[in-house]
Amino acid sequence: MANSEEQIALQLLSSKSLPVSAAWLNNFVASTAHQRNVPLSALTQTALFRILASDFRDSLSTRTPSSLLPVDIFDPTVQERRLQGSIPVQVLDIEDIGTSIWSQVEAIERVERGEAIRGREIVRTINVDEDPEQSAEGTGGNTASAQLETGNSNGPHRLVVQDAAGTKAVAIELKRVSGISLGKLPIGAKLLLRNATVARGMMLLTPESVTLLGGKIDSLDQTWREGRKERLIARITEMQGEQ
Repeated sequence: MANSEEQIALQLLSSKSLPVSAAWLNNFVASTAHQRNVPLSALTQTALFRILASDFRDSLSTRTPSSLLPVDIFDPTVQERRLQGSIPVQVLDIEDIGTSIWSQVEAIERVERGEAIRGREIVRTINVDEDPEQSAEGTGGNTASAQLETGNSNGPHRLVVQDAAGTKAVAIELKRVSGISLGKLPIGAKLLLRNATVARGMMLLTPESVTLLGGKIDSLDQTWREGRKERLIARITEMQGEQ
């Protein structure tokens, strides 16, 4: 078993730059011990799937400083620095800062009414012969909302990410990164940052510095989506109060 753990760990580190926690990997291998004659490659893929659905603070090791964000990454007095090496992080928040908050609220409300925008035309998104409740159950309700909002999420996007040690950072799309969108990138999704630039405490994302690994933390994603409209309205109220 120890040999299997070592091989899985080496494979995930070399192929995905994921420094897996020894304790997490030990529990994973123990949970699959009843599955005999399973190829090591299949076990590795299963481990990767579970890691991408986990909280990195539980599944990854923090023993290698180069795989972690600097603890002072928010420091605005540092004009510019480059993060060396590969750093795996998970997404805690995503915001389309290229679209007005009012427009985002209206997009959510259109989805709540079962409508979507096609060009300049508003169309119904629930079939006439379809039971709305069954439709919501079949599409996951919030999932449908996310899919319909994809077209309105043009960016640039602002993200809050977190590393295995729990250090958080704010990241902004400097250039469009495929896959980063309100309808495509769920909360808990995993990213791999490679030699990213940080300017005045803000991480700058480009296609060259970001690799999307996939994954999702279901409980965090559901909570985030359910509270998104209220958060946007609260920001509008706050801005009106400052005027």
